[in-house]
Amino acid sequence: MGAGMDMELAKAVVKAAQDVLSTMAGVRAEPGSPYVKKGHVAKGDVTGIIGITGDKTGSLSISFEKGCAVAIVKSMLGPDIDDILRDVKDAVGEITNMISGQSRATMDKQGLNLQSATPSVVMGDNHTIQHVTSAPIMAIPFTTPDGAFTIEFCVE
Repeated sequence: MGAGMDMELAKAVVKAAQDVLSTMAGVRAEPGSPYVKKGHVAKGDVTGIIGITGDKTGSLSISFEKGCAVAIVKSMLGPDIDDILRDVKDAVGEITNMISGQSRATMDKQGLNLQSATPSVVMGDNHTIQHVTSAPIMAIPFTTPDGAFTIEFCVE
């Protein structure tokens, strides 16, 4: 995949993340500089990961720091959360799905046909993320008023 298409995918993912978090949770997310990630340890405490197939194969993940995830869930569901772990897990899965969907729709307009599977959510300190390809993992850090999150994607 050419560097140009990589950049287009990165731009689509950044815009989707900002749109989804703004719409769903009223959260303003500021992207930092993308970098190539080394290793598999997640940058956050809870990660949504989704497989991608079609013209490219790979995966997309979003890792939230705990404070950021909790703030997003409270914003989406209101302050009275019954089961914070379950609600965070559900919300992160839903957000991962929506960001993936919007990114794919953007790439579709550029002639890149991608499908995605159902997201899975992993939680816990220093959990690892296994991307399904050996391609370099692009990571994009974001900051929000309540903490950080990092989006990673890896396609070939």
